[in-house]
Amino acid sequence: MIPSASNSDAPFAGAITIGITGASGAPYALSLIKQLVAANYKIFLIFSAAAKVVFKTEVQLDVPGNPDKASLWCKDYFEAEDDQIAVLGKEQWFSAPASGSAAPKQMVVVPCSTGTLSAIAHGNSDNLLERAADVVIKERGQLLLVPRETPFSSIHLENMLKLSNLGATIMPAAPGFYHNPESIDDLVDFMVARILDHLNISQHLVPRWGYQK
Repeated sequence: MIPSASNSDAPFAGAITIGITGASGAPYALSLIKQLVAANYKIFLIFSAAAKVVFKTEVQLDVPGNPDKASLWCKDYFEAEDDQIAVLGKEQWFSAPASGSAAPKQMVVVPCSTGTLSAIAHGNSDNLLERAADVVIKERGQLLLVPRETPFSSIHLENMLKLSNLGATIMPAAPGFYHNPESIDDLVDFMVARILDHLNISQHLVPRWGYQK
């Protein structure tokens, strides 16, 4: 029997699934994971094969291919607690995110490629990342998708509309500038702060509109 998320994650403030795909935007994923670790969340982490290529290209990080080794790598890199981050392989069908009886009710795909966006919109579930998103939709959970593409084609927009109508939140990686960013990290923080706000997780990265730092 697969234990429920509430039982297996008792020491943590909550549990969440994070999907990382091959779209550009690895710094967004890194920053979000750091914030979730600091907030004491249990993280089920699913990389696509392309995501690991992007990580090596954009942030010069070589994530191990083996899920167990990748979990240990993440523990060290993010200074996480034991078992706080579980990296899952694309065919680990007995993992918690694959089942409605055990999956976290919240999931973020960041960055989200338009290919993954399409697969989720059409319920493909050909790998664990797609299945996990499908589970969150069917269980009426909270699914946040952070696409990074420009321009969007009509196909992309139609898929976004379909997912929005199903209850997913579409959050394109489009940082604002009203917080007077002085670095790339400031732009990354803007998007991560918006994600955390939607997840109802306290954040101090960027003040809300009308508030001073």
